[in-house]
Amino acid sequence: MSTGVQSPPDQQSLTGLVKGIIADFGDLIRQEIRFAKAEVKSDFHKTKESIAVLATGAAVAVLGVFLLAWMLVYLLHWLTIPPDAALHDPARVPLWGCFGIVGLVLLAIGAALVMAGKKKLEAFNPLPDQTAQTVKENVEWIANSK
Repeated sequence: MSTGVQSPPDQQSLTGLVKGIIADFGDLIRQEIRFAKAEVKSDFHKTKESIAVLATGAAVAVLGVFLLAWMLVYLLHWLTIPPDAALHDPARVPLWGCFGIVGLVLLAIGAALVMAGKKKLEAFNPLPDQTAQTVKENVEWIANSK
């Protein structure tokens, strides 16, 4: 930690020893801070990716819910048409069914993306765990060296 050449212990003054300890402790703190910054930056990138997947999934799922709501409106309309009405739709699937199919597909895709984002977010802890562990080890080492 300290880069200066040290003389034998019997030739060092108490002031010099204290200065060396303080310098070494300062170096240790600076290294821990750099390590914590790097770890937080890496975890922030992972968090950002996970949130992007979650947001995309939520947006697609909301679109699916809107389509399902429209499907219910068209279904209600279709159910209220009198049987003797002269409305003949040549489509094999009524319009309400089309809204329902597309809505369900979008809802399923959105739910899958939300689950994937949630799983990705739970796969790591955004706190600097490694830094906390090394600080704990350093404190234990300092406490035991007395």
